[in-house]
Amino acid sequence: MSAYIAKEELRALLATVRVGGDGHLTRHRLNRFLAWCADSNIPQLLALAKTVDAWWPEINAFVRTGITNARTEGYNRLVKAVERSACGFRNRENSARRIRFHCTRTQRAATQTSC
Repeated sequence: MSAYIAKEELRALLATVRVGGDGHLTRHRLNRFLAWCADSNIPQLLALAKTVDAWWPEINAFVRTGITNARTEGYNRLVKAVERSACGFRNRENSARRIRFHCTRTQRAATQTSC
């Protein structure tokens, strides 16, 4: 039951931010959510509360604006995968060429269908 109430508190908090609620109400709901999780003594809810508390400015910004850096993170993941599979390029131009090749949509589509 505690997990359900924590979920509902978090949903109310995010809904307040989404509709552009005032800062006082948002802080009140955030504190209510964090207090509920802390009082529950459930390890998963304590971990959730710590995560939400640590990332609250970023969560708040995303919910208000809808802007995310997912595309950048995806490209970073691709670059790291290419670097790992290359076992160290000696020529930076070849490295850049291979990274560009892997980051284009046509290459990703061809690779997914050819496997």
